[in-house]
Amino acid sequence: MTDVARRIQPPVEVVEIAAKLENAGYETWCVGGGVRDALVGIPSLDWDLATAAPPDRIRSLFRRTIPVGEKFGTIVVLDRHNVKHEVTTFRRDVETDGRHAVVEFGVSLDEDLSRRDFTINAIAYSPSRGVLHDPFDGIRDLEARVVRAVGEPGERMREDWLRALRAIRFAARYRFSIEPRTWEAVAASAPYLERLSAERVKQEIEKTMEQVPCPGRAFAMWRESGALGELVPSLAHISATDLATLDALAMPRQAGHSRRRMMRLIALFSAADADRVAATLRGLRFANTDIRWISDTIQRWHLLDARMTAALLRPEGASDAELREWAALAGRTRLAYVLRLAAARWHAMREGGGGGSAPPAERVASAYRRAIRTAYRDPIEIADLALNGSDLERLGLSGPAVGQALQTLLRAVVEDPSANTPARLEAIIRSEPSSADSRKPSSAGGRQTAASDH
Repeated sequence: MTDVARRIQPPVEVVEIAAKLENAGYETWCVGGGVRDALVGIPSLDWDLATAAPPDRIRSLFRRTIPVGEKFGTIVVLDRHNVKHEVTTFRRDVETDGRHAVVEFGVSLDEDLSRRDFTINAIAYSPSRGVLHDPFDGIRDLEARVVRAVGEPGERMREDWLRALRAIRFAARYRFSIEPRTWEAVAASAPYLERLSAERVKQEIEKTMEQVPCPGRAFAMWRESGALGELVPSLAHISATDLATLDALAMPRQAGHSRRRMMRLIALFSAADADRVAATLRGLRFANTDIRWISDTIQRWHLLDARMTAALLRPEGASDAELREWAALAGRTRLAYVLRLAAARWHAMREGGGGGSAPPAERVASAYRRAIRTAYRDPIEIADLALNGSDLERLGLSGPAVGQALQTLLRAVVEDPSANTPARLEAIIRSEPSSADSRKPSSAGGRQTAASDH
Protein backbone atom coordinates (compact mmCIF):
# COMPACT_ATOMS: atom_id res chain seq x y z
CA MET A 1 0.00 0.00 0.00
CA THR A 2 1.39 3.42 -0.96
CA ASP A 3 1.60 6.33 1.46
CA VAL A 4 -1.20 8.06 -0.46
CA ALA A 5 -3.45 4.99 -0.24
CA ARG A 6 -2.92 4.81 3.53
CA ARG A 7 -4.78 8.10 3.84
CA ILE A 8 -7.97 6.33 2.75
CA GLN A 9 -9.79 4.55 5.53
CA PRO A 10 -13.37 3.72 4.57
CA PRO A 11 -15.79 2.88 7.36
CA VAL A 12 -15.87 -0.79 8.35
CA GLU A 13 -19.40 -1.08 6.97
CA VAL A 14 -18.25 0.08 3.52
CA VAL A 15 -15.43 -2.45 3.55
CA GLU A 16 -17.95 -5.16 4.45
CA ILE A 17 -20.24 -4.22 1.54
CA ALA A 18 -17.31 -4.31 -0.88
CA ALA A 19 -16.14 -7.66 0.51
CA LYS A 20 -19.57 -9.21 0.09
CA LEU A 21 -19.71 -8.16 -3.54
CA GLU A 22 -16.18 -9.37 -4.26
CA ASN A 23 -16.80 -12.69 -2.50
CA ALA A 24 -19.72 -13.14 -4.90
CA GLY A 25 -17.29 -12.66 -7.78
CA TYR A 26 -17.83 -8.97 -8.62
CA GLU A 27 -14.98 -6.45 -8.80
CA THR A 28 -15.80 -3.55 -6.45
CA TRP A 29 -14.16 -0.17 -5.72
CA CYS A 30 -14.81 2.84 -3.51
CA VAL A 31 -15.34 5.90 -5.72
CA GLY A 32 -16.39 9.52 -5.62
CA GLY A 33 -16.58 11.90 -2.70
CA GLY A 34 -15.37 9.57 0.01
CA VAL A 35 -12.11 8.86 -1.81
CA ARG A 36 -11.65 12.49 -2.83
CA ASP A 37 -12.24 13.88 0.66
CA ALA A 38 -9.98 11.29 2.28
CA LEU A 39 -7.15 12.33 -0.05
CA VAL A 40 -7.81 16.00 0.74
CA GLY A 41 -7.72 15.14 4.42
CA ILE A 42 -11.29 15.91 5.49
CA PRO A 43 -13.88 13.49 6.90
CA SER A 44 -16.69 12.30 4.66
CA LEU A 45 -19.92 10.45 5.35
CA ASP A 46 -20.47 9.95 1.62
CA TRP A 47 -18.87 6.60 0.75
CA ASP A 48 -20.11 5.17 -2.53
CA LEU A 49 -19.05 2.06 -4.44
CA ALA A 50 -18.81 1.03 -8.08
CA THR A 51 -19.08 -2.64 -8.94
CA ALA A 52 -19.27 -5.11 -11.80
CA ALA A 53 -22.41 -6.59 -10.21
CA PRO A 54 -25.64 -5.81 -12.13
CA PRO A 55 -28.41 -4.03 -10.19
CA ASP A 56 -30.57 -7.12 -9.68
CA ARG A 57 -27.60 -9.01 -8.24
CA ILE A 58 -26.83 -6.15 -5.83
CA ARG A 59 -30.40 -6.31 -4.57
CA SER A 60 -30.26 -10.07 -4.10
CA LEU A 61 -26.99 -9.95 -2.14
CA PHE A 62 -28.16 -7.45 0.50
CA ARG A 63 -31.13 -7.71 2.77
CA ARG A 64 -32.00 -4.01 2.90
CA THR A 65 -31.81 -2.01 -0.32
CA ILE A 66 -33.58 0.90 -2.00
CA PRO A 67 -33.75 0.98 -5.83
CA VAL A 68 -33.25 4.76 -6.08
CA GLY A 69 -31.99 4.68 -9.66
CA GLU A 70 -32.06 1.07 -10.74
CA LYS A 71 -32.36 1.82 -14.45
CA PHE A 72 -29.17 3.88 -14.11
CA GLY A 73 -27.49 1.11 -12.15
CA THR A 74 -27.70 2.64 -8.67
CA ILE A 75 -28.96 0.71 -5.63
CA VAL A 76 -28.80 2.12 -2.11
CA VAL A 77 -27.57 -0.41 0.44
CA LEU A 78 -28.34 0.25 4.10
CA ASP A 79 -25.65 -0.89 6.50
CA ARG A 80 -26.29 -2.17 10.01
CA HIS A 81 -26.44 1.40 11.33
CA ASN A 82 -29.01 2.40 8.69
CA VAL A 83 -26.44 4.53 6.85
CA LYS A 84 -27.11 4.66 3.12
CA HIS A 85 -24.40 3.80 0.59
CA GLU A 86 -24.90 4.06 -3.16
CA VAL A 87 -23.69 0.99 -5.01
CA THR A 88 -23.60 1.53 -8.78
CA THR A 89 -22.93 -0.91 -11.57
CA PHE A 90 -20.03 -0.04 -13.90
CA ARG A 91 -21.66 1.87 -16.76
CA ARG A 92 -21.14 4.14 -19.70
CA ASP A 93 -23.43 6.72 -21.31
CA VAL A 94 -25.05 5.64 -24.55
CA GLU A 95 -27.08 8.81 -25.03
CA THR A 96 -27.56 12.06 -23.07
CA ASP A 97 -29.44 15.33 -23.52
CA GLY A 98 -27.67 17.33 -20.83
CA ARG A 99 -30.20 16.34 -18.16
CA HIS A 100 -30.86 12.61 -18.54
CA ALA A 101 -28.70 9.74 -19.78
CA VAL A 102 -29.29 6.30 -21.22
CA VAL A 103 -26.63 4.00 -19.78
CA GLU A 104 -25.17 0.62 -20.66
CA PHE A 105 -23.83 -1.89 -18.11
CA GLY A 106 -21.16 -4.55 -18.47
CA VAL A 107 -18.26 -2.16 -18.99
CA SER A 108 -14.87 -1.89 -17.24
CA LEU A 109 -13.88 0.27 -14.29
CA ASP A 110 -11.87 2.55 -16.59
CA GLU A 111 -14.87 3.08 -18.86
CA ASP A 112 -16.95 3.87 -15.79
CA LEU A 113 -14.40 6.39 -14.50
CA SER A 114 -14.10 8.03 -17.92
CA ARG A 115 -17.75 9.15 -17.79
CA ARG A 116 -17.24 11.01 -14.49
CA ASP A 117 -17.12 14.79 -14.34
CA PHE A 118 -13.73 15.81 -12.91
CA THR A 119 -10.42 14.08 -12.42
CA ILE A 120 -10.61 14.55 -8.64
CA ASN A 121 -13.83 12.50 -8.69
CA ALA A 122 -12.47 9.79 -11.00
CA ILE A 123 -10.18 8.08 -8.47
CA ALA A 124 -11.02 4.56 -7.26
CA TYR A 125 -9.82 2.70 -4.17
CA SER A 126 -9.92 -1.06 -3.58
CA PRO A 127 -10.61 -1.80 0.11
CA SER A 128 -9.57 -5.45 -0.30
CA ARG A 129 -6.17 -4.68 -1.84
CA GLY A 130 -5.51 -1.20 -0.45
CA VAL A 131 -4.64 0.22 -3.86
CA LEU A 132 -5.64 3.36 -5.73
CA HIS A 133 -6.58 3.45 -9.40
CA ASP A 134 -6.15 6.92 -10.91
CA PRO A 135 -6.23 6.79 -14.72
CA PHE A 136 -6.83 10.55 -15.16
CA ASP A 137 -4.22 11.90 -12.70
CA GLY A 138 -6.80 13.12 -10.22
CA ILE A 139 -4.29 12.84 -7.35
CA ARG A 140 -1.97 15.18 -9.21
CA ASP A 141 -4.80 17.70 -9.61
CA LEU A 142 -5.70 17.42 -5.92
CA GLU A 143 -2.10 18.22 -5.04
CA ALA A 144 -2.07 21.10 -7.54
CA ARG A 145 -5.44 22.30 -6.17
CA VAL A 146 -7.11 22.26 -9.58
CA VAL A 147 -10.57 21.26 -10.79
CA ARG A 148 -10.14 19.71 -14.25
CA ALA A 149 -12.70 17.93 -16.43
CA VAL A 150 -12.12 14.32 -17.38
CA GLY A 151 -11.24 14.29 -21.08
CA GLU A 152 -12.76 17.01 -23.25
CA PRO A 153 -14.37 19.67 -20.97
CA GLY A 154 -17.08 20.67 -23.43
CA GLU A 155 -18.22 17.08 -23.84
CA ARG A 156 -18.38 16.57 -20.09
CA MET A 157 -20.58 19.68 -19.67
CA ARG A 158 -22.90 18.69 -22.52
CA GLU A 159 -23.45 15.29 -20.90
CA ASP A 160 -24.90 17.03 -17.84
CA TRP A 161 -25.15 20.82 -17.66
CA LEU A 162 -25.21 20.67 -13.86
CA ARG A 163 -21.49 19.89 -14.00
CA ALA A 164 -20.78 23.57 -14.66
CA LEU A 165 -22.23 24.42 -11.23
CA ARG A 166 -20.51 21.45 -9.60
CA ALA A 167 -17.13 22.63 -10.92
CA ILE A 168 -17.71 25.97 -9.24
CA ARG A 169 -18.83 24.37 -5.98
CA PHE A 170 -15.78 22.09 -5.77
CA ALA A 171 -13.43 24.98 -6.56
CA ALA A 172 -15.00 27.17 -3.88
CA ARG A 173 -15.27 24.37 -1.32
CA TYR A 174 -11.62 23.35 -1.51
CA ARG A 175 -10.29 26.77 -2.52
CA PHE A 176 -9.04 25.28 -5.80
CA SER A 177 -8.71 27.00 -9.15
CA ILE A 178 -10.59 25.78 -12.23
CA GLU A 179 -8.32 24.67 -15.06
CA PRO A 180 -8.61 27.24 -17.92
CA ARG A 181 -10.17 24.96 -20.54
CA THR A 182 -12.61 23.62 -17.96
CA TRP A 183 -13.53 27.19 -16.97
CA GLU A 184 -14.12 28.06 -20.63
CA ALA A 185 -16.49 25.11 -20.85
CA VAL A 186 -18.26 26.24 -17.67
CA ALA A 187 -18.80 29.72 -19.08
CA ALA A 188 -19.88 28.31 -22.45
CA SER A 189 -22.51 26.22 -20.63
CA ALA A 190 -24.33 29.24 -19.21
CA PRO A 191 -26.89 29.66 -22.03
CA TYR A 192 -27.90 26.00 -21.66
CA LEU A 193 -28.35 25.99 -17.89
CA GLU A 194 -31.99 26.98 -18.22
CA ARG A 195 -32.54 23.36 -19.33
CA LEU A 196 -31.83 22.22 -15.78
CA SER A 197 -34.85 21.65 -13.57
CA ALA A 198 -35.50 24.24 -10.88
CA GLU A 199 -35.19 21.49 -8.28
CA ARG A 200 -31.62 20.64 -9.35
CA VAL A 201 -30.60 24.30 -9.27
CA LYS A 202 -32.13 24.71 -5.80
CA GLN A 203 -30.25 21.62 -4.58
CA GLU A 204 -26.99 23.02 -5.92
CA ILE A 205 -27.57 26.34 -4.14
CA GLU A 206 -28.30 24.51 -0.88
CA LYS A 207 -25.24 22.26 -1.24
CA THR A 208 -23.12 25.36 -1.75
CA MET A 209 -24.53 26.87 1.44
CA GLU A 210 -23.86 23.67 3.39
CA GLN A 211 -20.43 22.70 2.04
CA VAL A 212 -18.56 25.87 1.06
CA PRO A 213 -16.76 27.89 3.76
CA CYS A 214 -17.06 31.12 1.73
CA PRO A 215 -20.04 30.72 -0.62
CA GLY A 216 -19.59 34.30 -1.85
CA ARG A 217 -16.69 33.03 -3.92
CA ALA A 218 -18.91 30.40 -5.53
CA PHE A 219 -21.66 32.85 -6.42
CA ALA A 220 -19.09 35.31 -7.73
CA MET A 221 -18.12 32.57 -10.20
CA TRP A 222 -21.80 31.97 -10.96
CA ARG A 223 -22.00 35.66 -11.84
CA GLU A 224 -18.76 35.77 -13.83
CA SER A 225 -19.63 32.67 -15.87
CA GLY A 226 -23.11 33.96 -16.70
CA ALA A 227 -24.82 31.18 -14.73
CA LEU A 228 -26.40 33.56 -12.21
CA GLY A 229 -27.99 35.71 -14.90
CA GLU A 230 -29.47 32.63 -16.57
CA LEU A 231 -30.68 30.84 -13.45
CA VAL A 232 -31.51 33.64 -10.97
CA PRO A 233 -31.90 36.85 -12.99
CA SER A 234 -32.86 38.89 -9.92
CA LEU A 235 -29.33 38.26 -8.58
CA ALA A 236 -27.47 38.83 -11.86
CA HIS A 237 -25.91 42.06 -10.61
CA ILE A 238 -25.09 40.91 -7.07
CA SER A 239 -22.44 43.24 -5.64
CA ALA A 240 -19.13 42.58 -3.94
CA THR A 241 -20.69 43.75 -0.66
CA ASP A 242 -23.59 41.33 -1.08
CA LEU A 243 -21.14 38.45 -1.63
CA ALA A 244 -18.99 39.51 1.33
CA THR A 245 -22.14 39.64 3.48
CA LEU A 246 -22.77 36.01 2.62
CA ASP A 247 -19.21 35.07 3.58
CA ALA A 248 -19.46 36.88 6.92
CA LEU A 249 -22.02 34.33 8.14
CA ALA A 250 -20.96 31.12 9.87
CA MET A 251 -20.90 27.89 7.90
CA PRO A 252 -23.24 25.10 9.06
CA ARG A 253 -21.36 22.78 11.44
CA GLN A 254 -22.79 19.84 9.56
CA ALA A 255 -24.77 19.20 6.41
CA GLY A 256 -28.44 19.94 6.88
CA HIS A 257 -27.96 22.39 9.77
CA SER A 258 -31.15 24.22 8.84
CA ARG A 259 -30.75 27.42 10.86
CA ARG A 260 -27.37 28.41 9.46
CA ARG A 261 -28.29 27.25 5.98
CA MET A 262 -31.40 29.41 6.20
CA MET A 263 -29.36 32.41 7.35
CA ARG A 264 -27.10 32.08 4.33
CA LEU A 265 -30.10 31.82 2.00
CA ILE A 266 -31.53 34.99 3.53
CA ALA A 267 -28.24 36.79 2.93
CA LEU A 268 -28.01 35.61 -0.68
CA PHE A 269 -31.54 36.62 -1.65
CA SER A 270 -31.34 39.92 0.24
CA ALA A 271 -29.32 41.07 -2.80
CA ALA A 272 -32.51 40.93 -4.90
CA ASP A 273 -35.19 43.61 -4.92
CA ALA A 274 -37.34 42.96 -1.88
CA ASP A 275 -40.54 42.73 -3.92
CA ARG A 276 -39.03 40.04 -6.17
CA VAL A 277 -37.69 37.71 -3.49
CA ALA A 278 -40.82 35.59 -3.06
CA ALA A 279 -41.28 35.12 -6.81
CA THR A 280 -37.61 34.19 -7.22
CA LEU A 281 -37.81 31.57 -4.49
CA ARG A 282 -41.06 30.22 -5.88
CA GLY A 283 -39.45 29.82 -9.28
CA LEU A 284 -36.67 27.78 -7.67
CA ARG A 285 -39.26 25.50 -6.05
CA PHE A 286 -38.49 26.38 -2.45
CA ALA A 287 -41.08 25.22 0.07
CA ASN A 288 -43.83 27.72 0.88
CA THR A 289 -42.72 27.92 4.51
CA ASP A 290 -39.17 28.79 3.43
CA ILE A 291 -40.44 31.36 0.93
CA ARG A 292 -42.45 33.13 3.63
CA TRP A 293 -39.64 33.04 6.17
CA ILE A 294 -36.91 34.27 3.83
CA SER A 295 -38.97 36.96 2.09
CA ASP A 296 -40.55 38.25 5.33
CA THR A 297 -37.16 38.42 7.06
CA ILE A 298 -35.70 40.40 4.17
CA GLN A 299 -38.70 42.77 4.20
CA ARG A 300 -38.21 43.43 7.91
CA TRP A 301 -34.48 44.00 7.44
CA HIS A 302 -35.24 46.61 4.78
CA LEU A 303 -37.73 48.23 7.14
CA LEU A 304 -35.22 48.42 10.01
CA ASP A 305 -31.86 48.84 8.28
CA ALA A 306 -31.68 52.64 8.23
CA ARG A 307 -32.93 53.15 11.78
CA MET A 308 -30.64 50.42 13.19
CA THR A 309 -27.65 51.89 11.39
CA ALA A 310 -28.41 55.41 12.60
CA ALA A 311 -28.86 54.27 16.21
CA LEU A 312 -25.66 52.22 16.31
CA LEU A 313 -23.57 54.95 14.70
CA ARG A 314 -24.24 57.08 17.77
CA PRO A 315 -21.52 56.74 20.43
CA GLU A 316 -24.10 55.74 23.04
CA GLY A 317 -25.68 53.15 20.75
CA ALA A 318 -29.34 52.16 20.75
CA SER A 319 -31.66 52.87 23.66
CA ASP A 320 -33.71 50.15 25.31
CA ALA A 321 -36.86 51.61 23.75
CA GLU A 322 -35.26 51.43 20.29
CA LEU A 323 -34.29 47.80 20.85
CA ARG A 324 -37.89 46.99 21.81
CA GLU A 325 -39.08 48.77 18.68
CA TRP A 326 -36.73 46.66 16.54
CA ALA A 327 -38.01 43.50 18.21
CA ALA A 328 -41.63 44.56 17.72
CA LEU A 329 -41.12 45.31 14.02
CA ALA A 330 -39.04 42.21 13.31
CA GLY A 331 -41.00 39.80 15.48
CA ARG A 332 -39.61 37.88 18.41
CA THR A 333 -38.60 34.73 16.51
CA ARG A 334 -37.30 36.61 13.46
CA LEU A 335 -35.27 39.26 15.29
CA ALA A 336 -32.05 37.21 15.50
CA TYR A 337 -32.11 36.62 11.73
CA VAL A 338 -32.64 40.32 10.98
CA LEU A 339 -29.85 41.33 13.33
CA ARG A 340 -27.44 38.71 11.96
CA LEU A 341 -28.10 39.86 8.41
CA ALA A 342 -27.50 43.48 9.44
CA ALA A 343 -24.31 42.56 11.35
CA ALA A 344 -22.95 40.58 8.38
CA ARG A 345 -23.73 43.47 6.06
CA TRP A 346 -21.97 45.96 8.33
CA HIS A 347 -18.97 43.62 8.59
CA ALA A 348 -18.77 43.43 4.79
CA MET A 349 -18.92 47.21 4.54
CA ARG A 350 -16.14 47.66 7.06
CA GLU A 351 -13.93 45.03 5.41
CA GLY A 352 -14.57 46.49 1.98
CA GLY A 353 -13.45 49.96 2.94
CA GLY A 354 -16.93 51.43 3.13
CA GLY A 355 -17.08 51.27 6.91
CA GLY A 356 -17.87 54.96 7.39
CA SER A 357 -21.58 54.11 7.41
CA ALA A 358 -21.17 50.83 9.31
CA PRO A 359 -21.33 50.74 13.11
CA PRO A 360 -18.29 49.32 14.98
CA ALA A 361 -18.32 45.59 15.63
CA GLU A 362 -18.26 45.89 19.43
CA ARG A 363 -21.33 48.13 19.45
CA VAL A 364 -23.16 45.78 17.08
CA ALA A 365 -22.38 42.72 19.24
CA SER A 366 -23.57 44.51 22.39
CA ALA A 367 -26.81 45.62 20.71
CA TYR A 368 -27.44 42.07 19.49
CA ARG A 369 -27.14 40.62 23.00
CA ARG A 370 -29.31 43.35 24.52
CA ALA A 371 -31.95 43.12 21.80
CA ILE A 372 -32.35 39.35 22.15
CA ARG A 373 -32.68 39.65 25.95
CA THR A 374 -35.19 42.44 25.51
CA ALA A 375 -37.25 40.51 22.97
CA TYR A 376 -37.77 37.60 25.37
CA ARG A 377 -38.16 39.70 28.51
CA ASP A 378 -40.30 42.70 27.58
CA PRO A 379 -43.71 43.00 25.90
CA ILE A 380 -43.15 43.52 22.18
CA GLU A 381 -46.09 41.68 20.58
CA ILE A 382 -49.86 42.06 20.87
CA ALA A 383 -50.03 38.64 22.54
CA ASP A 384 -47.88 40.06 25.36
CA LEU A 385 -50.41 42.78 26.29
CA ALA A 386 -52.18 42.60 29.65
CA LEU A 387 -55.47 43.28 27.82
CA ASN A 388 -56.70 41.33 24.81
CA GLY A 389 -59.38 41.92 22.20
CA SER A 390 -62.14 40.46 24.37
CA ASP A 391 -61.16 42.79 27.20
CA LEU A 392 -61.44 45.77 24.85
CA GLU A 393 -64.86 44.63 23.66
CA ARG A 394 -66.00 44.52 27.29
CA LEU A 395 -64.81 48.12 27.52
CA GLY A 396 -67.19 48.94 24.67
CA LEU A 397 -64.94 48.85 21.60
CA SER A 398 -65.97 47.03 18.45
CA GLY A 399 -64.91 46.31 14.89
CA PRO A 400 -61.72 47.88 13.54
CA ALA A 401 -61.43 50.00 16.68
CA VAL A 402 -60.33 46.90 18.60
CA GLY A 403 -57.34 46.31 16.31
CA GLN A 404 -56.44 50.01 16.31
CA ALA A 405 -56.57 50.09 20.11
CA LEU A 406 -54.34 47.03 20.40
CA GLN A 407 -51.76 48.75 18.19
CA THR A 408 -51.97 51.86 20.36
CA LEU A 409 -51.40 49.80 23.49
CA LEU A 410 -48.51 47.93 21.92
CA ARG A 411 -46.76 51.20 21.03
CA ALA A 412 -47.25 52.35 24.60
CA VAL A 413 -45.71 49.26 26.21
CA VAL A 414 -42.86 49.12 23.71
CA GLU A 415 -42.01 52.65 24.84
CA ASP A 416 -42.59 51.85 28.52
CA PRO A 417 -42.92 48.16 29.53
CA SER A 418 -44.13 49.14 33.02
CA ALA A 419 -47.36 50.33 31.38
CA ASN A 420 -48.32 46.73 30.66
CA THR A 421 -50.90 46.31 33.43
CA PRO A 422 -54.69 46.05 32.98
CA ALA A 423 -55.32 49.27 34.87
CA ARG A 424 -52.80 51.37 32.99
CA LEU A 425 -53.77 49.96 29.60
CA GLU A 426 -57.45 50.64 30.35
CA ALA A 427 -56.53 54.19 31.30
CA ILE A 428 -54.75 54.63 27.99
CA ILE A 429 -57.81 53.39 26.10
CA ARG A 430 -60.16 55.70 27.99
CA SER A 431 -57.87 58.66 27.27
CA GLU A 432 -57.96 58.04 23.52
CA PRO A 433 -60.68 60.16 21.84
CA SER A 434 -60.94 57.82 18.89
CA SER A 435 -61.58 54.90 21.22
CA ALA A 436 -64.35 56.71 23.07
CA ASP A 437 -66.05 57.63 19.80
CA SER A 438 -66.11 54.02 18.62
CA ARG A 439 -67.64 52.44 21.69
CA LYS A 440 -70.93 50.62 21.24
CA PRO A 441 -73.94 52.02 23.11
CA SER A 442 -74.89 49.68 25.94
CA SER A 443 -78.02 47.60 25.61
CA ALA A 444 -79.52 49.46 28.59
CA GLY A 445 -78.81 52.78 26.94
CA GLY A 446 -80.52 51.53 23.83
CA ARG A 447 -83.69 50.62 25.74
CA GLN A 448 -83.82 54.02 27.52
CA THR A 449 -83.53 55.81 24.20
CA ALA A 450 -86.32 53.71 22.78
CA ALA A 451 -88.55 54.44 25.78
CA SER A 452 -87.99 58.15 25.57
CA ASP A 453 -89.08 58.10 21.93
CA HIS A 454 -92.61 57.14 22.89
